[in-house]
Amino acid sequence: MVLKLLKKGAEGDLYLSNWDNRKAILKIRKKKNYRNSQLDDKIRKQRTIRESQIISEVKSFGICTPLIYQLNMKNYSILMQYLDGTLVHELPDLKLIKYCKEIGRIVGTLHKNGIMHGDLTTSNFILVNEKIFVIDFGLANKTKKPEDHAVDLRLFKEILNSAHAGIMKKAWTNFLLGYKKSVGTTYFNKVTHLVSVIESRGRYANVV
Repeated sequence: MVLKLLKKGAEGDLYLSNWDNRKAILKIRKKKNYRNSQLDDKIRKQRTIRESQIISEVKSFGICTPLIYQLNMKNYSILMQYLDGTLVHELPDLKLIKYCKEIGRIVGTLHKNGIMHGDLTTSNFILVNEKIFVIDFGLANKTKKPEDHAVDLRLFKEILNSAHAGIMKKAWTNFLLGYKKSVGTTYFNKVTHLVSVIESRGRYANVV
């Protein structure tokens, strides 16, 4: 079978494949030549298993993610559902602003259930038939630490600021509305305060 490369990532490459006569996505974790080969095998195995488990687990929180069809531990790959939709990154400005509220709700639901996504960008959310799906849990971790959740929020804010600067304020405001609805006022205040702390560290580092 000839695979079509769709995207080269830092820790895995995505290919267009098929499963039971349907389009599918094959994610293969790449070998890191700078690592000891046994350690590399161990890390790729652990991360492949963890990613597939988290993708499946978050469905129980009511979050839409691709179906997992098959795991292959020989090449550390995951074969999963192809989502025929539009990346949130590519949505018109007004739609992106609107759906940021739902993205905030989704991220809050992840955090409330002890999951840090680790790579929150507008390219890792896909709009399919008016539903938002979350993809790429390759850097996800199970953690209930507010500091880790603040890192998630800070990254998403940075992405809005760099890739969607013209609508950043409105999109971020909507994201926070959705997030607060999921996690509640007390936790919301704690995490957003930590986001401010992270930002102040960054500004200090830039000065010195």
